[in-house]
Amino acid sequence: MADSEEVGILLVEDDDGHALLVEKNLRRAGLSNGFLRLKDGQEALDYFFNADGAPSKPGFDSIVVLLDVNMPRVNGVDVLKRLKENDVTATIPIIMLTTTDDPREIERCYDYGCNLYITKPVEYEAFIEAVRRLGFFLQIIKVPTAGRNRT
Repeated sequence: MADSEEVGILLVEDDDGHALLVEKNLRRAGLSNGFLRLKDGQEALDYFFNADGAPSKPGFDSIVVLLDVNMPRVNGVDVLKRLKENDVTATIPIIMLTTTDDPREIERCYDYGCNLYITKPVEYEAFIEAVRRLGFFLQIIKVPTAGRNRT
């Protein structure tokens, strides 16, 4: 990835309050990247795949997905699995950002290929601090171009 390419942040989160806090505190951490929020797993699948199931090009050259686990219609684990099973979307970094701290769920997400699993703290200040640290992390990572084919 060239340094001039912007890494877009795609937040898939059904809770409006959590989504607002995540975006607000990523910005406070200095993140100026493009940001898009989708409200559930079905919206995420519709974003990445055409109606016929073929991958579609995301709206960013490079993208990182912040994915909640517990969502209506299609849960985050199913979205993760679908993205990582497809050769075109498999290289997209996916960070699970969720209140679910069940060790079996964490292991399952890593088995399906998530790149990082972050548990949202329940306490407000701890949640803000976790998102702030995530913002610093997102400023320094390098990710592959979105939707590129692996050969």
